[in-house]
Amino acid sequence: MQNPKPLWRPSEVFTRNSNMVRFMNEANQRYNLSLSDYHQLWQWSVDHIPQFWELFWKFAGIIASKPYHTVVDDPLRMPGAKWFIGAELNFAENLLRYRDDRTALIFQGEGQPLKTLTYKGLYEEVSRMAQALAAAGVTRGDRVAGFMPNMPQTIVAMLAAASLGAIWSSSSPDFGIKGVLDRFGQIEPKVLVTADGYFYNGKAFDSLERVGGILKQLPKVEKVVVVGYTRNAPDLSTVPNAVSWEAFLAPFAPKPVDFVQVPAEHPLYIMYSSGTTGKPKCMVQSHGGILLNQLKEHLLHCDLRRDDVLFYFTTCGWMMWNWLTCGLAGGATLVLYDGSPFHPGPEVLWKLAEQVGMTIFGTSARYITALDEAGFEPGKQYNLEKLRMICSTGSPLSVSGFEYAYRAIKADMQLASISGGTDLNGCFALGNPMLPVHAGELQGPALGLDVHAYSDAGQPVYDQTGELVCAKAFPSMPVYFWNDPDGERYRNAYFTKFPGVWTHGDFISVNSRTRGITIYGRSDATLNPGGVRIGTADIYTALENVPEVADSVVVGQKWQDDVRVVLFVTLAKGATLDDNLTKKIKQTIREACSPRHVPAKVIQVQEIPYTINMKKVELAVRNVIHGDPVTNKDALANPNCLKQYEDREELNH
Repeated sequence: MQNPKPLWRPSEVFTRNSNMVRFMNEANQRYNLSLSDYHQLWQWSVDHIPQFWELFWKFAGIIASKPYHTVVDDPLRMPGAKWFIGAELNFAENLLRYRDDRTALIFQGEGQPLKTLTYKGLYEEVSRMAQALAAAGVTRGDRVAGFMPNMPQTIVAMLAAASLGAIWSSSSPDFGIKGVLDRFGQIEPKVLVTADGYFYNGKAFDSLERVGGILKQLPKVEKVVVVGYTRNAPDLSTVPNAVSWEAFLAPFAPKPVDFVQVPAEHPLYIMYSSGTTGKPKCMVQSHGGILLNQLKEHLLHCDLRRDDVLFYFTTCGWMMWNWLTCGLAGGATLVLYDGSPFHPGPEVLWKLAEQVGMTIFGTSARYITALDEAGFEPGKQYNLEKLRMICSTGSPLSVSGFEYAYRAIKADMQLASISGGTDLNGCFALGNPMLPVHAGELQGPALGLDVHAYSDAGQPVYDQTGELVCAKAFPSMPVYFWNDPDGERYRNAYFTKFPGVWTHGDFISVNSRTRGITIYGRSDATLNPGGVRIGTADIYTALENVPEVADSVVVGQKWQDDVRVVLFVTLAKGATLDDNLTKKIKQTIREACSPRHVPAKVIQVQEIPYTINMKKVELAVRNVIHGDPVTNKDALANPNCLKQYEDREELNH
């Protein structure tokens, strides 16, 4: 869509006072340039990658005990480019640069009172936890794992581990035993930090029984630190080597943190792929790379300041938790929430937004759609005067989702649809304060990332669909995959389709007029009827005009030496999938998309499968209808619903 509907434009004052314009002016002054708009700034950032990252390092005030002597050795070498060579620093030290009485963390557990922690208090808690971990034998390169809700103790544990040069990895407590073992079993943590349970949808869930099962297959865990969350004094007798959080920290008083200085490429995080098609890949990410890339996104793309109140609805098993946490380096107040976003009703997060004065509200596209479906209009019920930005990710946000946000939440704000991945712990495309927001589009590519849509011939294309690629190296690329000594899994994950170019696996288009980006879904889930590639997002967007359809998933079924489109739908209350509704669905898709998009079969189910992070799982459905195994159902929020897709008679003719 070359002429998408403009929904918001930044005021001249808004843009002029932004961090991004200040950065652009510094680039102009330092390098004798005349950059004047975002497209010029982006082009310079990818044409002069060492200069861009060198300037941003200084702009962000990176704390390092030793300077780098080379920004990057070869930005065209992927994988294998080396970043900030010679530098020594510590990620946690940069996040704890502020140690004053301003609020660092606001936490609300479902149905629980608000709790706050100042920057000074956070620093002191990290100091005590770091001393306790060191006393427990944790040292540089050891793994510390969190099986935790999104709460302050999780951030404290991560920062303490990072301060020692240990490697942090986390999983959400709603993962099953197999899902946790598929992740932590590969990395063999020395210490496991867990809560006794978590709250969701009005209920308290116990975690300790699962922790007991997990530990039976994690023999190298030497200490289990338990946070009492759902109970005041949980019984730890069934958990080997367990100690309460309070007892673990009790021997230690706050003192200056001895931040272990490590090379920029020293491992910081181990992140995991979704694991819906096999055992999750373990992606190792670095102190320097994550710090620089996430700070760039916060300071420049989100225009983050000290007086911002930053929220993202996320679990600790999603990369958005890591992304949110880096907001500490900008001195903002972070808002953490644990629980259901719809309990006791759709107002819960907006009530919190008004109460704490959120300025940036981060969530998933699915959440925005669910609000719309519920007919809830936050802007009419709550004072959102301070809200200036909504970030949406997890899946493509439809045109109607954009329009709903401006109609029902707030007309004068920036809606930043963002997309990237766990793989880079950041974004390939996202918002910025220099451009308007157009319905259905991400505002543009990220600074410093040479992002394009590639044709099958490996050439950039505009106004047509192609593979999302990044043609040059970037700092937050994984330094390696865990247990991948020759790098084969790493290379196969991104560099086989276009050698030397990162191919992410998303199907996108770039608007030649706006340079905005539209995401059409995973390229490995695209449909290929008659050999023509179709993005599933187009069909989902069309179905928003059929109120009888509550949710859907579309897949390609192998059929008579070709592929046919099969649409599974759940229906709104009172609707019936009869011939008339089937005809309406097909006609709507035909008119909104094309005849090739029209499903050969429309089949009713009771539930659509989602990952725990609320991403629709097309590949799992495709595997089930073809009789292929779904190898890691523990990555799904509702794996039992896949039984509805097995042996469907409708698919045999």
